[in-house]
Amino acid sequence: MFRPMRRKNRAINEDAARQLLHTARRGILAVNGDDGYPYAIPVNYFYDEKAHRIYVHGARVGHKADAIRACDKVCFTVYGNETVRKEAWAPFVQSVVVFGRCSLPESSPETLALLRRFAGKYYPDQALIEQEMAASGAAAQLYVIEIEHLSGKEIQER
Repeated sequence: MFRPMRRKNRAINEDAARQLLHTARRGILAVNGDDGYPYAIPVNYFYDEKAHRIYVHGARVGHKADAIRACDKVCFTVYGNETVRKEAWAPFVQSVVVFGRCSLPESSPETLALLRRFAGKYYPDQALIEQEMAASGAAAQLYVIEIEHLSGKEIQER
């Protein structure tokens, strides 16, 4: 169903791809937008390897939410781990591309617990997490991407 990577010699193994998903701070979520145009937006996210899911948060209304309600197929991309090797002047960069289906679950104690885990990636302490949850946690929409396929690669940027 998913295309194989064309330049297989640039592939990174699945462990390296999962590691990048754990450590990158931002990704790009691409959806099928209005009038057939793709809509790709930078987002903060949380990767749950055990559940094989990626969590994103946002508003309950807007372009992203409308697009996902119309078509649940999404693409999510992260990149990073830039390194410069002694033998090469141009940096090497890794990326991961994820294909999956996104759902918008109703707010529940479970989704609020997931939002707290998500916030743990970005907030320095539990007190700030609880402060943010009290201020806007109930209004946030959790976006849940069920991963169907992921692949990673490393390229030299030159």
